[in-house]
Amino acid sequence: MKIIKNFILAIATWAVMSVSASAVDVIVVSHGQANDPFWSVAKKGVDTGCKDMGISCKYVAPATFDMVEMAKLIDNAVSQKPKGIVITLPDAAALGKSVKAAIAAGIPVISMNSGSDDYSSLGISAHVGQTEFEAGVGGGQKMKAAGGKKALCVNHEVGNVALDRRCAGFKKGFGGSVDILGTSNDPNEMEKAVGAKLGGGYDTILTLSASLSGEAALKALESAGKVGSVKLGTFDMSPNMLKAAAAGKVEFLIDQQPYLQGYLPVVIFSQYIRYGTMPAGVVMTGPGFVTPDNAAKVIKLAAQGYR
Repeated sequence: MKIIKNFILAIATWAVMSVSASAVDVIVVSHGQANDPFWSVAKKGVDTGCKDMGISCKYVAPATFDMVEMAKLIDNAVSQKPKGIVITLPDAAALGKSVKAAIAAGIPVISMNSGSDDYSSLGISAHVGQTEFEAGVGGGQKMKAAGGKKALCVNHEVGNVALDRRCAGFKKGFGGSVDILGTSNDPNEMEKAVGAKLGGGYDTILTLSASLSGEAALKALESAGKVGSVKLGTFDMSPNMLKAAAAGKVEFLIDQQPYLQGYLPVVIFSQYIRYGTMPAGVVMTGPGFVTPDNAAKVIKLAAQGYR
């Protein structure tokens, strides 16, 4: 009987150790899908960071921009009891309850990409990314220096606080007239919406995503024969927009370095897991500007998935 009890105890102990060994160290919950060109670079940063640091990670995201579903994903991550959770924070009000529940459960949280102005109010340890308002200011200043007088800021995710702040910063940096054009995230609809505005005397357009609104706006300008006469700048990068920049069709691409936004939180958590260390405040990854002068170099790195 004693032998049987010892055997059962050994099996139970082995099972607990197996579960512990297979538990995920870090879960990344993002509002951006990994098949999106921008988020594929961020996910590459996550995957490379996990490999380099020797920890296990999982990247999850809702099928579309859906804060209700994202909150559920955070709650599910908490239930798995990882050693750390990385989140994007496009809507602090919608995600705050879930974030606070994670922290109350003793799980440290780092935000990345969006949330630079809201993370600390929720008790999040640190943020990795760029400050959206200041990045917008920089874009506005560049467009003002290029001679812009009347601008359009195209927002493809109305309600995403980070994108709203980009347009607000752009308006401050630009100094002239700035109108906000809210659109869906469908490229065809964006192209039509921008095209319909081109008769309104706009000489400047800023878009908030290269792969979505940036490419759509460029197509609208090409169709109207206004490439060059209407200055175009965009946040983030895509292969097509990089080529356009190299060809001088785009004033600039604002690079927040999504690879680092994925990589650095993993590195931070690896050090936290081992040594209990944690930075405070915002770890800046941008903004940087890709222009016709340096676009060719960036294209080479983008082909490798790092830019």
